[in-house]
Amino acid sequence: MTNKSSLAYLGLGSNLGNRIDFLNRALAQLHCGDLIVTRSSKIYESAPVGPVKDQPAYYNMVAEIRTSLSPVALLHRALAVEVALGRRREIPKGPRTIDIDLLLYPGHMGDWPGLTLPHAEMNQRAFVLLPLLELDKSLTDPRDGRPYAESLRELGDSQPIRPLDVLSPPEYPLQAPKLFADQ
Repeated sequence: MTNKSSLAYLGLGSNLGNRIDFLNRALAQLHCGDLIVTRSSKIYESAPVGPVKDQPAYYNMVAEIRTSLSPVALLHRALAVEVALGRRREIPKGPRTIDIDLLLYPGHMGDWPGLTLPHAEMNQRAFVLLPLLELDKSLTDPRDGRPYAESLRELGDSQPIRPLDVLSPPEYPLQAPKLFADQ
């Protein structure tokens, strides 16, 4: 990793199959070379938000990463991990094995093909804001300086979300897998 690495935040969600396994596998696959997972939130369970209501509950989390990738390269890495973990885009906003969204990348704001920073809908999603604020309570929307904690308070109980009591998260930063027994 170069010295020009930056902090960024990814939202991860899963509502098909072994949801915890998909979240953990996504973190492990994201983490390599120019992308280091430095820490993650707890895993939260929430009902689907959006037009497709008839689908299983989601498990969601936010990962803090350090990377030298550009926003577009980071998006491509996330999309490649989704494909590797069986994500199919058959029903927009429908069920998925894994969903990885680039939420915030300080110093980068704007629109690219398939990407808006900060994430366009995060202010309306408790399942993004709660785990994000668990990692950093002081985060503000770079578009207007408004604290994300304010957006979460305004959502109130409109989107029930609960933390899961599951295995403790892995130790961060994640270590690259050992390829040889003598390492």
